[in-house]
Amino acid sequence: MFLKIFDENFLIWIEIKVYKSEKSMIFENKIKELGYELAEAPKPLAAYVPCVQSGNLVFTAGQLPLVNGELKFSGQVGKDLTEEEGRKAAEICLLNCLSVIRGITGDLDKIKRIIKLTAFISSSSDFYKQPAVANGASELLLKIFGDDGKHARSAVSVPSLPINAAVEIEMIAELK
Repeated sequence: MFLKIFDENFLIWIEIKVYKSEKSMIFENKIKELGYELAEAPKPLAAYVPCVQSGNLVFTAGQLPLVNGELKFSGQVGKDLTEEEGRKAAEICLLNCLSVIRGITGDLDKIKRIIKLTAFISSSSDFYKQPAVANGASELLLKIFGDDGKHARSAVSVPSLPINAAVEIEMIAELK
């Protein structure tokens, strides 16, 4: 950004650099304090966009437990993975949701509150703790956003997910 200052004898151009202050990165700093990293947003696996903004709402596409393009948890919870591994997969999915929101808004601090989370858990027919797996994401949202992280939620069992992912999460957030 440049500022033009002049009087009748001089014309001066001053370059002004604008930096994000640490204060403007409250939620990203909180994520780091909790020991997590907000990576680049994963690329879509098919013909869709990872996030859409409509008015003051942002809707993420389903996010998988991908880290740097690598699937970290695959198979069915209750058969191939433990409940705790499913929770870890849900945390990664949530971080990817936040990453795609940051990609469209430029800053997580523009989030006013989390509205809804939908968790799809690939699970065996005798596994009934899908809500506990989804809590991996829900509890992390509460740690990051406090009361503004409280949300409505669905936790749904499915027989399989894209690329054999264990968990897929989509989210709706309200912006300031």
